[in-house]
Amino acid sequence: MKWDKILKLAGIVLVVAIISVLAIRPLIPGVSWIPFTNLIRQGLDLKGGVYVVLEAVDTPEATVTDERVKQAMAIIENRVNAFGVAEPIVQLQGTRRIIVELAGVSDPDEAVRNLIKTAYLEFKTEDGKTVLTGRQLKTAQEGTGQGGQPEVNLEFEPDGAKIFADVTAANVGKKITIVLDGVVVQSPTVREAIPNGKAQISPYASLEEAHNVAILLRSGALPVKVEVMEKRTVGPTLGADSLHKSVAAGLAGIGVIFLFMIGYYRVPGLVANLALIIYTLIVLLIYAGLHVTMTLPGVAGFLLSMGMAVDTNIIIFERLKEELWAGKSLRSAIDAGFKRAFVAVLDSHVTTLIAGMILYYFGTGPIKGFGITLSIGVIASLFTAVAMTRWILQLVAGSKSAWDLRLYGK
Repeated sequence: MKWDKILKLAGIVLVVAIISVLAIRPLIPGVSWIPFTNLIRQGLDLKGGVYVVLEAVDTPEATVTDERVKQAMAIIENRVNAFGVAEPIVQLQGTRRIIVELAGVSDPDEAVRNLIKTAYLEFKTEDGKTVLTGRQLKTAQEGTGQGGQPEVNLEFEPDGAKIFADVTAANVGKKITIVLDGVVVQSPTVREAIPNGKAQISPYASLEEAHNVAILLRSGALPVKVEVMEKRTVGPTLGADSLHKSVAAGLAGIGVIFLFMIGYYRVPGLVANLALIIYTLIVLLIYAGLHVTMTLPGVAGFLLSMGMAVDTNIIIFERLKEELWAGKSLRSAIDAGFKRAFVAVLDSHVTTLIAGMILYYFGTGPIKGFGITLSIGVIASLFTAVAMTRWILQLVAGSKSAWDLRLYGK
């Protein structure tokens, strides 16, 4: 083997080893810095969180219709997204039920309460007349007032601003009561007309509470009442335990595969193991770059695609053996083996990719996660097996002793 090829191969091994350490370090307790694999989001079953089933119910004020349920679902989804939850799942079940999955929430009970609040805002005069509602609201933002007191700053639409200006001008020296979901928030005295269409609601115990109220007001009131039919909380400890067991099972399986490939194929098996490590790193980087949310079904999809990567190498090596036994030179056998195996490899990968895409398109929740991780893994498997493994084999092809035919059992 020429020195330039030896240096190239040594460089590949060194780079892969360094990146592998960065990927494995999150599994070591006490590590505080964040390598790239920590950028992969974890789903409800790995990170913990809450699973809740909401059902729309009829009330004297509003009966349940398909349109109102869809509006309620959209408002709930807007609220969830504004809370900053990573990759939430909000989906319709039947005609009245809405399923919500929130991963990584610190207070599941508070999160559920915020989801089902009606968030109906009213401004009432001293005689109890409602003069303005949240329907005229343009935006609501949390902030701090005088003395650092948390508050919610309101801004009305042009028509609402005009009404607000007229109402405050007609009620100077009187109180205007601000009511949220039927509860009196405050009753300030109007000192002068407010023509700019802006108001403040205060005080709040914390800026976080003001932030949650602002989210509810921005998303609007729910068109129908919703009740919690089912709520399951997955603790962070249980999620972490599931993740550690999944990782341990994956590493054990990879270890057995590595030993088999080296024991049966010797040098080509070692090359396949190196390509498999590169494949794993490529997939993890893609997951991190696309912000894929990893769930237990997603882990299963990743491991399945890894099995396909190993199977691809086995198909190629068996073809390579046949070419060597037919009397071809090593380089010719490599080219012919990859060429003959390519059709079978491409066929298996395309059919699996189609299945993964169907699962992602028609599935929901964890099924989507399984489909996307499987599809990404299949594409990466095809690249590493056909391109990376072949290139590395060409690099080591100069070592005659390593490619003795006896290593293939002839």
